[in-house]
Amino acid sequence: MLNGKRILLIVSGGIAAYKSLELVRRLRGRGASVRCVLTGAGARFVTPLSLQALSEDRVYSDMFSLTDESEMGHIQLSRDADLLVVAPATANLLARMAAGMADDLAATVLLATDKPVLAAPAMNVRMWTHAATAANVETLRKRGVAFVGPNEGAMACNEFGPGRMAEPDEIVAAIETMLVPRQRPLAGKRAVVTSGPTREAIDPVRYISNHSSGKQGHAIAAALAKLGADVTLVSGPVALADPPGLRTVKVESAEEMLRASLAAGNVDIAVCAAAVADWKVVHPAAGKMKKKAGAPPPQIELAPNPDILATLSRPGPQRPALVVGFAAETENLVANAIEKRQRKGCDWIVANDVSPSTGTFGGERNTVHLISASGVEDWPTLAKEDVALRLAARIALHFSGPPKAEAAE
Repeated sequence: MLNGKRILLIVSGGIAAYKSLELVRRLRGRGASVRCVLTGAGARFVTPLSLQALSEDRVYSDMFSLTDESEMGHIQLSRDADLLVVAPATANLLARMAAGMADDLAATVLLATDKPVLAAPAMNVRMWTHAATAANVETLRKRGVAFVGPNEGAMACNEFGPGRMAEPDEIVAAIETMLVPRQRPLAGKRAVVTSGPTREAIDPVRYISNHSSGKQGHAIAAALAKLGADVTLVSGPVALADPPGLRTVKVESAEEMLRASLAAGNVDIAVCAAAVADWKVVHPAAGKMKKKAGAPPPQIELAPNPDILATLSRPGPQRPALVVGFAAETENLVANAIEKRQRKGCDWIVANDVSPSTGTFGGERNTVHLISASGVEDWPTLAKEDVALRLAARIALHFSGPPKAEAAE
């Protein structure tokens, strides 16, 4: 419940603004007080009177209102709440938030606040998948803005795909997650998570690597930390901020990643989400390899890299109680993942399709299958953060119940 919690709801312009009315009603029903900021575009879809009637508080929209500023200045408005919720968060408002603009009351309040912010995006599918929007969302995530949705489905513009605003119940659940004291079911557990690609040097300027962004692994590490685990994140080279509340060890090669994983010491949980290069160059060149006219390409001898997942899964007193691997496949996904779990000796495998058409590598969403000795769980397509939260909750459930015979057979 949200008894006594104060929510500042920012309603911007979009057909999904009608859902904000139901959101206010549900928040009030859970005991929260709700104050609304309505943008000019938002007022084309819902009226100030509707929001005022449901919230039982005045609605703010004009940054230059002498009355509003004398009674509740925009700075105080931005800070007199426990949480700011932007629903719907249009592409335009997200862009202004990312740019730090203060050109209307909503943007000014968001720039001036020192409180947490939750955004519920809503826009056309092409706008959501546009590189500019993706960059703005990534910028805001790095600054600590939380997101709920968007969902996939039919839209008012007669297109289908991600871009529908999350339903009011989903937004309320996200608000409760942010404001209600969290349970920490993994408190006292230690975890190591590998993430991102590795780079295997060919010479000082070239290397063997892959397209992994590290987004999924980093999200898993953050999710485990939120549930109370003491987490060490071993990260290959990525363009991501280090998640707060855990230790991050940065590495380049597979051998460095293995050493760092073992150096984490005795852990209860190991999640090998990194896309580790299978091979390394036996003799990397000391200097840059030169291309010479008429000469054949250089011969590069490769050798297998150390198998981090198999090493951590090896039976013995140092083995984590739960070892989770990832299987990034382009064909026969589930069959290959089942075989990999048995071959590596890990407890669970998270299988995902990384074919170019899926957009998994570098993308924001993932479709996975969780494979254990108990069988195969098919999960829906989710944002990578939601996959991480679901996996972390599944890990917590594993440790909360009686011991299960889920080790590799």
